[in-house]
Amino acid sequence: MRLRQFFELVDVQARMSLKAEASKLYLSYLWWVLEPVLYVLVFYFVFDVVLASGKADFLLFLMCGKIPFLWFSKSVNSGSNSLVQNKGLMGQLDVPKTLFPYVTLQEVLYKQWAVFLVLFAMVMYYDNMPTLNWLWLVPLMVTQYVFIAFCTLLGAWLVSYVRDVRMLIHMGTMFMLFTSGIFWDINQVQNEALKQALLTWNPLAFMIDAYRSVLMQNQMYDLRHLGVLAGVMAAGLVLVHGLYHGQSKRIAARIVAS
Repeated sequence: MRLRQFFELVDVQARMSLKAEASKLYLSYLWWVLEPVLYVLVFYFVFDVVLASGKADFLLFLMCGKIPFLWFSKSVNSGSNSLVQNKGLMGQLDVPKTLFPYVTLQEVLYKQWAVFLVLFAMVMYYDNMPTLNWLWLVPLMVTQYVFIAFCTLLGAWLVSYVRDVRMLIHMGTMFMLFTSGIFWDINQVQNEALKQALLTWNPLAFMIDAYRSVLMQNQMYDLRHLGVLAGVMAAGLVLVHGLYHGQSKRIAARIVAS
């Protein structure tokens, strides 16, 4: 299968799945925006109203962290089950096994664009108008997509061998929820060694801080750090693709036989 055909099939499958999902809901496509917004409002109520964070722009601060995180968590948690969930199709069709995780990635990506538009509208509501610095969101989003793709494909491969890995993935995303600076500012960590460790070993912590730098402070993030991160994630993604290619039949046999 050619690369163009592969991505056309991914897109068609993702659109059909989204249409089927929306047809089952009363509010249909509106849930693409409502669900993440409600998530943000729940955390806003807990951390700002109940715990009194004291930040005047805490809602925007929270959205800049929670929305990129939801892109990651939904993709990885759903995509890690994609091979197992398509067990029937895998037994009937000889297609690249990476197809199924990528369909999930595409579904979440379509939903995420609508949510990012809401985020941008909120940023402008707080009088942070778009500038040329916003163009730096493009490499940031591309890098995040590559990171998400790497984690999703690796997770799906691991789950195809050991189903219990799904529990570890859920626990891992929960751990990242509280260590990525979504509810708190990573720049306020007084222990410099701990701060650098979080930014180095937790890519989401750096990315969320980068989103806030551009959208809330109209400042540039550490482009060198992003470049290194993008290179490492791209290399990891290539290796995972090689893993799928070399073990395609074994993956299919393992899932169909389970």
